[in-house]
Amino acid sequence: MPSVCNRFQWAVLAGCLLLGAPSSEAQPPVRQVLLLQSFARGNAAVDQFTTNFRVELDQRGEGRVNVVQVVVGPTGFVNAPEQAVIDYIRSTFVNRPKPDLIVTIAGPAAVFARKNRQQLFPETPILFASVDQKYLADEPLGDNETAVAVVNDFPRVIENVLQLLPQTRQIFVVVGSGQIGQFWRRELENEFRRFHDQLRFDWFDQLSVQETLRRSASLPANSAIVYVIFSTDRAGVAFADERMFAELHATANAPLFAPISVYLGAGAVGGSLLSIPDLSRDAADVAGRLLNGAAPSSIRLPSRAAGQPTFDWRELQRWGIPESRLPPGSIVRYRAPSLWQEYRGTVLTAVGVLAVQALLIVGLLYQRRARRKAEMESRRNLALAADASRRQTMSALTSSIAHELGQPLSSMMYNAQALQMMITADRVTPDTLGEIASDIQSQGVQAMQIIDRHRKMLRSRQLDKKAIDLHAVISESIALVGHDMRARQIEVAVSLSSNPCVISGDQVLLQQVFVNLLMNAMDAIADTPQARRRVTISADVSAADVAVSVRDTGTGLPKHIDGTFFTPFVTTKANGIGIGLTIARTIVDAHGGTIDAHNNPEGGATFRVTLRRSDTLEIQPGQEGAA
Repeated sequence: MPSVCNRFQWAVLAGCLLLGAPSSEAQPPVRQVLLLQSFARGNAAVDQFTTNFRVELDQRGEGRVNVVQVVVGPTGFVNAPEQAVIDYIRSTFVNRPKPDLIVTIAGPAAVFARKNRQQLFPETPILFASVDQKYLADEPLGDNETAVAVVNDFPRVIENVLQLLPQTRQIFVVVGSGQIGQFWRRELENEFRRFHDQLRFDWFDQLSVQETLRRSASLPANSAIVYVIFSTDRAGVAFADERMFAELHATANAPLFAPISVYLGAGAVGGSLLSIPDLSRDAADVAGRLLNGAAPSSIRLPSRAAGQPTFDWRELQRWGIPESRLPPGSIVRYRAPSLWQEYRGTVLTAVGVLAVQALLIVGLLYQRRARRKAEMESRRNLALAADASRRQTMSALTSSIAHELGQPLSSMMYNAQALQMMITADRVTPDTLGEIASDIQSQGVQAMQIIDRHRKMLRSRQLDKKAIDLHAVISESIALVGHDMRARQIEVAVSLSSNPCVISGDQVLLQQVFVNLLMNAMDAIADTPQARRRVTISADVSAADVAVSVRDTGTGLPKHIDGTFFTPFVTTKANGIGIGLTIARTIVDAHGGTIDAHNNPEGGATFRVTLRRSDTLEIQPGQEGAA
């Protein structure tokens, strides 16, 4: 039994171990990549390349990759012996598998890897990424090596400067200090030699950060700055490129140019730039193929050159560079969005509001035009109706006209007969002749005034406001109906101020109003006993207006037409047509006044016309009226 139990226990334990053992298919081996970096963090181009490369490599989905990153350039192990760096790298792989791939970034790391290949991992494939093609021309690739090389065309940067700013006479080149700065100055001085006839080159090297910024703030006119690298200043202190470039952009009084895309959008004007994203993507593609077993000698890519000219619209505006100077096919980024692009909703709303307002304005203008047309038609109708009312009134006053004219004409005839008899009897003396002639002249003037007064009343006219004396208009209106009043044995009482009461109005139309009111008052007392036949006209003058009242002693206004006195065709007369008071109200309204009527407590009715005063106006000669 014990032996059986032991065998059973061992079987269970073995099964557990088998179930718990990891599957080689579920967890593939992790591949090791040794990434040799030329610069510590702070080099903008290398930092962006490294970040993009690792992201691109992870996104390939080619299995798990472990990246061991070591800085082997001059800013890595500062002043450390090269052998110490080699020993450090080897020590990192003591407890892990040897690297499946070595990737170098930029030139210093490529030089280090080739020089120390045998001490590192001689059998491991090497990818030289972001290395200048001139280096590969001097040191051709071996069978276990491949590269993603670049063409560093710095003279093209100067050509871009001259195309955009043809007046440029001086170029300031930022290359930093130390070994890197010395290397770049030697390289670029040789490459820029062909521009020496038209440009002067000054080098921002062996300077501190403060000295570099101070000099960039006071550059001479027609200058430009080409930024290559900064790395360290004169004291050997490392300084991040992004920060240095940002401070230069804020301080410098000249435009900044750079050969790589990382500075576009950070203050560089632009040009034919080397694309770091494209370069890192190429490197990740090659690395993925190598990790999957491809032979390095089978992968040979052409060197990547600067891409399509690309410019920052904001910098073009800042330095007054017209887009007409850009190379054909250029791309302009960071352009300020148009009003339509940025505020499309607001613009559409505003356009809608304006359209509605425009429709409202058009509608209001149409209504205004229609209203003015109606007003003009109303005035024309007013003139026609007033003319008809005046003719009716004058027709009723025909006998009065004949009587008024008969008196002066008879006097003139009698005076003429007397003069003729005296001439026949030879009894004419100069005094007598002058007296008779004076009488005839006076009577002729009286006849002319009567004719002129009635002619004005009969004349068709439009509303013509002028400064007039309302008291004179009232007096003349009384004179027009004076004979009829005397014929009907009606007493008239007038209560007017001796001072002029000036208003702005039409003399003839206002006469028509008062004549109409006086004749209505005379008709209202036709059946009143003679002793009580009285019409009173008075004017109550205040500072702002004047109220003229026409009061009679008749039977008053009928109750059945109360409130409709001024409605067209409403009349209490057997032969009336009912437009007199309507015309009167229309004339008063046109003068900005009011007219109303009411019965008197003691009998009879009163019509009152209220008009605004205008004592500031001056009465022109001939407008005073005749009493």
